Amino acid sequence: MDFAVIKTGGKQYIVREGDVLTIEKLPVDTGTFSFEQVLLIADGEQTVVGRPFVAGASVSATILEEGKGVKKMVFRYKSKTRYKKKKGHRQPYTKVKIEKIASA
Repeated sequence: MDFAVIKTGGKQYIVREGDVLTIEKLPVDTGTFSFEQVLLIADGEQTVVGRPFVAGASVSATILEEGKGVKKMVFRYKSKTRYKKKKGHRQPYTKVKIEKIASA
């Protein structure tokens, strides 16, 4: 397979075998994970587009690590009223390596 388009965490990713992705946190801690929501599979000869998903297709991946992203700061301020608020947020992520793209 050349590449596939998967959907996870409300986003779509173009993946190839051997790619390392940083995606939204998955509910699995370690081991392997299979993405069942495959939107498109393309190889050199033909392209299969799902409606909305390709039936029987899956993309398997190995979970490499979990962590938190860089801190994003939110600062609210209103002049002349002594109002200020500072908040920070770190988005959790999962880093995965794409192992195999399987079609039906």
